[in-house]
Amino acid sequence: MTSRWGLTIPLTGMALPEQREIISELPALGYTDAWSAETNGADAFTPLALASQWAPELRLGPAIVPVYTRGPALLAQHAATMAELAPGRFVLGIGTSSPAIVERWNGVPFVEPYKKVRDTLRFLRRALAGEKVTDEALGVKGFKLDLVPQTPPKIVLAALRPGMLRLAAREADGAITNWLAPHDVRKVRAELGDEKELIARIFVCPTENVDEARQLGRWLIAAYMTVPVYAAFHDWLGRGDALQPMHEAWAAGDRKGALEVIPEEVVDDLIVHGSPDVCRSRIREYRENGLDTPVLAVLPGGGLAIPDAVRALAPTTG
Repeated sequence: MTSRWGLTIPLTGMALPEQREIISELPALGYTDAWSAETNGADAFTPLALASQWAPELRLGPAIVPVYTRGPALLAQHAATMAELAPGRFVLGIGTSSPAIVERWNGVPFVEPYKKVRDTLRFLRRALAGEKVTDEALGVKGFKLDLVPQTPPKIVLAALRPGMLRLAAREADGAITNWLAPHDVRKVRAELGDEKELIARIFVCPTENVDEARQLGRWLIAAYMTVPVYAAFHDWLGRGDALQPMHEAWAAGDRKGALEVIPEEVVDDLIVHGSPDVCRSRIREYRENGLDTPVLAVLPGGGLAIPDAVRALAPTTG
């Protein structure tokens, strides 16, 4: 597989139209991929549509689009549109997301997540191939795309634990994971197998100020690891005991205390920090342990503006 080096877009703290210059530079810097995210900021597809025109060499994908928050037909339409904008270079990343995003923010019941992802994956395969699809499980009756992509996009699944990783291995083109250390990649890879692409978002703070990096890291870890799916993921990875004091403080409403009891070794495991050279070396450790595509999520730090940090972390820089 081609050696890949991805970036999360849109970049933090910049208006989307202001990102054209740095995104246009990415291929020359050695970046091969741009992957969006969808939580409570930009939607997943608009930044990718812009990037398809600003940097036509990049492979593009959402990491990830929730299968609950768009109807199956609309999701197929989004994917077909992106496949036309970036022919052969668009990969559709789908997953469950979380109860907070699906239920609390979008008012959609978060039920049977494994089944929902499996059925949506199967529907998308057929729809993007141009078939007329009726799917009772999804409530779809007689949908057929008018815009059938000449090259149907690959589909990868958000997968944190064995069940979803094995589904990705059987029926998808790869898996996207998140919030893991380099040595954790081996455990994830063992469930996915060697044949499918493994993609991971990696949080990178390019600063030699350890306290600054750990403070930001603790805030992010508390925000994510208290979500049940991530708590279960890290129980499976073996960090359950280390994170238990954080969970107890958080459940008691002590947010400040929850941050303070996250062990330094957990922060250092999950947040890449240090000089750009040190960060780049750490990212390569992920690849050495079986990761195909690291996707950097660049955090503020070290006094670097985000575009400068992106340049400093490029694979061609070091």
